Amino acid sequence: MTTESTDPARERLRRWRMVLGGDSADGTGCALAGRDAAMDGALAALYGKGDKAQSGKDRSAGLGASAPSVARWLGDIRTYFPSSVVQVMQRDAIDRLGLSTLLLEPEMLEAVEADVHLVGTLLSLNRAMPETTKETARAVVRKVVEDLEKRLATRTRATLTGALDRSARVSRPRHHDIDWNRTIAANLKHYLPQYRTVVPERLIGYGRASQSVKKEVVLCIDQSGSMAASVVYASVFGAVLASMRSISTRLVVFDTSVVDLTDQLDDPVDVLFGTQLGGGTDINRALAYCQSQITRPTETVVVLISDLYEGGIRNEMLKRVAAMKASGVQFVALLALSDEGAPAYDREHAAALAALGAPAFACTPDLFPEVMAAAIEKRPIPVPDTV
Repeated sequence: MTTESTDPARERLRRWRMVLGGDSADGTGCALAGRDAAMDGALAALYGKGDKAQSGKDRSAGLGASAPSVARWLGDIRTYFPSSVVQVMQRDAIDRLGLSTLLLEPEMLEAVEADVHLVGTLLSLNRAMPETTKETARAVVRKVVEDLEKRLATRTRATLTGALDRSARVSRPRHHDIDWNRTIAANLKHYLPQYRTVVPERLIGYGRASQSVKKEVVLCIDQSGSMAASVVYASVFGAVLASMRSISTRLVVFDTSVVDLTDQLDDPVDVLFGTQLGGGTDINRALAYCQSQITRPTETVVVLISDLYEGGIRNEMLKRVAAMKASGVQFVALLALSDEGAPAYDREHAAALAALGAPAFACTPDLFPEVMAAAIEKRPIPVPDTV
């Protein structure tokens, strides 16, 4: 606690000074010193204006154009601000000051706070990245991916394992396979009060444990630039699903062409570096490929992850969705798979899919396991209230 903060009025002025930034006191009459001045300098380098006495110009590139000055600034903000704030400031620095090219330098990558948005930026730079940087970039991406897997994998596997068991109920179970709770609930109308018992005319059993494939899942992912965060999360979930023996998982990415990355699902980092963010979008072509890979439609879930801005043939796209649903495929359309909030999307196409019984909505990573469980069990999809 600073000496100034012991005076509430002085502390309020100090905080206003930190918020207003800019010139020496900004009308507050409060000058900054020590740690406050250093924090203010880090913020001014990104959001404020330069020293007018020196330059007389807005500070639109306060971090300079060199990697060493940016690396020092990255070190400063990690010293003064929590990780969540550092990540926001990094994104703003990349967007506002055009620092993407500096991420091609290994020493810069080692200084940044890794998060999903940084991974998206690195993937968009993949084709321009020199070989000397790729190893460092992969290390950064792997750290983010491993953190996401730790957060998401256990709950996803548990949720989907339960859904698979419930979807495999049998009506003539062996005694030790009877699901007594569901059996009693289904036969309550046969309760005999004089005997205080239920006569189970219909038995419901658990599906016997099996290593065979019960369900097939196709993840069809739009890799246009606006879908970067969704691509990261979808790749992680794809790897988690592929690790479950009862689910056969296929992962397809597309822009105007289609690439099947299923053979790389054992390592989501390989999947991510196999994508090429940016370019156009041909959803119809991607769905045509996915449709051609379906062999058991009634046991298949297709998840389209796209903002639905279609550059291909719109009517053909809708016909394919209708045909897949008519054959028994569970079709899910996600406008985004991320924590970024409401995305921009093609509302006309979303409405057309909803009319076909395939509501399109943005999905958070935390909700995704429940969405997949509902699709596997052929229950109504838990669409968020915001849709």
